[in-house]
Amino acid sequence: MDRISALRNVEDAIRAFEDGEADLRETERRVATVLRTYATEFEVADRRAFRVVDGPGEGRVVVAGDPAEARERAATLASADAAGGDADGSGSGAADPAVDPADVTVEPL
Repeated sequence: MDRISALRNVEDAIRAFEDGEADLRETERRVATVLRTYATEFEVADRRAFRVVDGPGEGRVVVAGDPAEARERAATLASADAAGGDADGSGSGAADPAVDPADVTVEPL
């Protein structure tokens, strides 16, 4: 699914909600389904979706150019989670919540 199709499908879901044809739960389900489909069919020459299959952030999906970059992105996000802040490290959590990318295993979707 390309980006334009995904946006149109999200727009359709929101329109159904606004028109009273769907409740919030159904709208959230439809939007989540669109996003999952978009992520699994993500097609850009130098980017693809990777799922963390072991380590901090297991189950998280990130977009990267290669597995090493995906591990780095996943580790950065997991570190932010541990710190209780954003991926830029602006949280107020532990003193050193850094996750080592070597502790993260990813596989392409």
